[in-house]
Amino acid sequence: MNHASELIAAAQELSAQVGRLKFSAPVTHIYNPLDYAWQAHEEFLSRFGDGRKRVLFLGMNPGPFGMAQIGIPFGEIAAARDWLKITAPIKKPANEHPKRPIQGWECTRSEVSGRRLWKLFFERFGTPEKFFAEHFVANFCPLAFLSETGSNVTPDKISKSERARLEKFCDEHLRRVLEILEPEWLIGIGAFARKQGELAAAGTNIRVGQILHPSPASPKANRHDWGQTATQELVALGVWK
Repeated sequence: MNHASELIAAAQELSAQVGRLKFSAPVTHIYNPLDYAWQAHEEFLSRFGDGRKRVLFLGMNPGPFGMAQIGIPFGEIAAARDWLKITAPIKKPANEHPKRPIQGWECTRSEVSGRRLWKLFFERFGTPEKFFAEHFVANFCPLAFLSETGSNVTPDKISKSERARLEKFCDEHLRRVLEILEPEWLIGIGAFARKQGELAAAGTNIRVGQILHPSPASPKANRHDWGQTATQELVALGVWK
């Protein structure tokens, strides 16, 4: 079994595990793109997950207009379609929030975090093949959570007991991903991902670092060119030259 096949099997197991979990307020709707957008996620893993990776970039969980729509981590529609060339069909979640419909490739909203992240990789590497030769992108948690109003609920806002059950499966999956890809570096995109990365990489030789999260909710990410800031952080860490 090659690296990509192992990642696919691990993702299927994670999807089944988290798909059985129940959540209380403020969560009213749960989107699992590893279910309804599985074909696109499987294509992403199959095409770009093979071989050992030097650097694993880790995010928190799907954004409402990115991975929640198309199953690709930080999956800004235009970047996934035009640069990664992924166009697999997207289905609908079982319990869809009327204010947050899953439109797949027809979604016209831009996932700003994803747009900034993939723009950086495009500008530095040119082709997906050159980027994924040594790098990979994943999320710690595959689920997106919505409140009654349709607003995004991040995993850190879930009740402590429910979050503990969720993080148990996500942590086990991340450890498996690290075993498969054997990266030298795990780079948390934001503090939450770095913290989870440190826990998963404990006892290994993997070095853990952090870059500024590209979310427009972060004033610092909007103050300057995010790609330039992230590049400077990666160079300072010794991840990039």
